[in-house]
Amino acid sequence: MAYTALEQMRKTNRDRFHTDVGPFEPELFGAGKAGSDLKSAALRFLHDRCEGLRFSPEAEQEEQRSGKYLGTSCRPNQIPYNMQMDIDRLCLERELEAFIDSGVAEDAYTVYFSFLEMFMGAYGRSSKMIEMLSEFESNASSLLMKHRDHYSHSVYVFALGLAIYETNESFRKTFRKFYGFKSDKEEHRAAAFFLEYWGLTSLFHDIGYPFEIPFEQVLAYFEVDRRERGEGCMFLSYRDLGCLNDLDEDAKAHFSELFGRPFGSVEELLAYGIAKRLGDAYDVTEKYLYDTIHMKPTDPNRFGYFMDHAYFSATRLYQEIAERCGAKAFTEAHLDVLSAIMLHNSMFKFAIAFYKSKEKRKAPLKMELHPLAYLLMLCDELQCWDRTAYGRNSRTELHPMDAEFDFARGMIHALYCFDAEESEKIGAYEADYRAWEQSGSKEAPPRLKAYSDMAEKEQRFRTDIEKIVDLSDYPLFITTFMRTADRKSKHTYLSGSSFLHMYDFAVALNGRYRYDGMEDDISAETLEREFDGMSLEYKLSNINQVKYFSTYLNAIGCFYTDRPVDFEMLHAFSKEQIAVFAPMEHARWAREHRAMGWTAGDLYETVPAEDDTDRYALREQMRQHKLGMNGDFSELEIARYYLQLPKKEQGKDWKPFNTMLKLIRKFDGLRIYKLN
Repeated sequence: MAYTALEQMRKTNRDRFHTDVGPFEPELFGAGKAGSDLKSAALRFLHDRCEGLRFSPEAEQEEQRSGKYLGTSCRPNQIPYNMQMDIDRLCLERELEAFIDSGVAEDAYTVYFSFLEMFMGAYGRSSKMIEMLSEFESNASSLLMKHRDHYSHSVYVFALGLAIYETNESFRKTFRKFYGFKSDKEEHRAAAFFLEYWGLTSLFHDIGYPFEIPFEQVLAYFEVDRRERGEGCMFLSYRDLGCLNDLDEDAKAHFSELFGRPFGSVEELLAYGIAKRLGDAYDVTEKYLYDTIHMKPTDPNRFGYFMDHAYFSATRLYQEIAERCGAKAFTEAHLDVLSAIMLHNSMFKFAIAFYKSKEKRKAPLKMELHPLAYLLMLCDELQCWDRTAYGRNSRTELHPMDAEFDFARGMIHALYCFDAEESEKIGAYEADYRAWEQSGSKEAPPRLKAYSDMAEKEQRFRTDIEKIVDLSDYPLFITTFMRTADRKSKHTYLSGSSFLHMYDFAVALNGRYRYDGMEDDISAETLEREFDGMSLEYKLSNINQVKYFSTYLNAIGCFYTDRPVDFEMLHAFSKEQIAVFAPMEHARWAREHRAMGWTAGDLYETVPAEDDTDRYALREQMRQHKLGMNGDFSELEIARYYLQLPKKEQGKDWKPFNTMLKLIRKFDGLRIYKLN
C-alpha cells in the first residue's frame, strides 16, 4: 500500500458505513510496477518509494486527541492531515505523468506548481521566480544566436533524476550513505529527502537565465555582423549584487553556528561548500573557488566572454529559500543544492576539471564526492530532446525531438529520435562524413549538431559526458533513430498569453461561482486569499481547467490573447457555443477525478448529517462524487451522460465561464476573440 493514509481513511469509512466506499488508491501508471523506461521509473519512485511523504505524527496525535481533522480538501478541516499529504503526493505524480506524456510548457508549469506548494509554501509567493524564466525565453531568446528552452527542460531533468534514483542501486546506496541514512529501513525517509533536495536542484538550476539572456543579446548583435566574441566586443557585466549575494544578520548567525565559522555572502558559502566536497579530490582551494565565483558576474571577459547563469540560479534560489522558509531552515543539504547548481554549467567543466584540455584535464566527477552535482550534470547533458529552439542558429541545427530510455541492469540506454522529415539534411551530412573519411583528411570532421555528436563514430555526445561525470560503474549507450513527428500530440492552438497570467487566470476561475453578478465589487486580493485556502488538488483542478480552456475555444472557433488584435471580441458565450464545450469540460472533470481516485456515488448525501458542511466533508473523506463516472468512458458516452444530467448540474459546466470572462478582463487583461 503506497498511499497509507488513504487506506486508513478507507478502513475508517468501512467501519463507519459497513461497506467499502473508499477512498481507493489509484493504480500506478501502466507497466510502472516493473517498467525501466523513464515514465514508469519516475512515477514508481513517487508512488512507492515516497510512502508517508510529509506525514506529521504530531498532527495525527492532535486529531486523535481533539476528534477534529486538520487536513484541507475543498475546505479546511475536512480530512485527516496525512490524507491531505497523500493526495498532494498523488497530485505531483499525476502532473509529472501528464508532463512526460506531452512535454508542453503548460504541463511543466503544474509540476513546478505542485513542488512549490508542497515544499516551499504557497505558489503565489514564488511564482515570478519561475514564470519570468519562461517569459524571458519565449520573448527575448529569438534575438540570440543560440538558445533553447530551459523551462520544460528542467522538468525533464527532474524526471530523469527520479528515474535514476529508482532504478540504480549504486546511486541510491551512495546517496543514502552520503546523507547518513544507514539502513534499508530508512528507504522511505531517504527517498523523501532525495525528492525535496533533488527537486530544488533540478527544477531551479536554470532560473538564472534571465540574467544571461541580455548579455547574450548584446553579443549576438556583434555576431550577426560576423564578429567573433572576444576582445573588442561590447559586453554587459553586473554590479551591486547585494540583493542576491548579501546575508542578513540572522543568516550570518545561523551559518556561523551551522558551519563553525563566519560568512559574509552567498559567494563565500558557495566557495566553502564546493571546497568541502571537491577541494581535496581536485586540488582546488576555497580562495581560488571564491575568486572564480566572485568574478563570474562582474568579469565575464575572463571566462571567454560568457556569462554563467548558474551563478544567478544559485544566488537567486538562496534568496528565495531564505525569504520563504527563513535562513534558519537552511541546512547543509541546501548548500549542496546551491553548490551543485553553481557547478553544473561551466564552473566544474572549465574551472575545476578542465575537461576539454588534454594537458590540464582532471578526472570526471564521482557520485560519492557530490551526489547532487553528479546527478545534475549527468541529467542536464542527457536532456537534449524536445527543447524549443529560440536562437537563430539553434533553429537550423538538428536536435532530437524525442527520446526513449531503458535504465535496466544498472545501465542507461538512451535512444534519441530525430524527425524523419529531416532525412534529406541527414543524408547530406552522412555523405559529407563518408567523403571526409575516405579523403584521410586531418581536419575536423563535418558536423550536424546535435545529430552528428550522437551518430558519428567518435560519439562526441557520449564521450563528453564521460569526461564530466564518472560512468565507469554506470555504462551509457547512445542510439539514434528517425520517425515522423506527430505535431498534433502537442495540442497547440492559437490561444496564448504569458505564463504570468496562468496563476491569475486560475484564481479568477475559482471565484466564478461565488461572485456571479458581483464582478465589479470583488478585489484581486480576496480572490487570491480564497484560492490559497484550498488544497493543492483543488488548486490544480482550477489550473488544469485553465490549461484546457484553449481547447474549448478552439472547438467553437475562438481564441484568447493578452495582445490587441483585429478580431471581434466575445463578451459572453452563446447557447450554441455552450452546447459544444460544456460536455468537453464535464469530460475533463470526470477524467481528472477518476485519475485522482474518486469514484461515482452519492452515499454522502443519503447518510445522516447535521448540515451540508458535514455532507461536503463526507464527500471528501470518501472521495466519492454523484456526478462522477467509473471505469473507462468514450467521448460519446460522456456526451450522453452529460445530456441526462439535471439542468442545474449542467449549468455548473458553463455558467461560471461567463462570470470568469468578466473577472479575467478586470484582473488579467485577457480578451477572447472570434476567428470568424
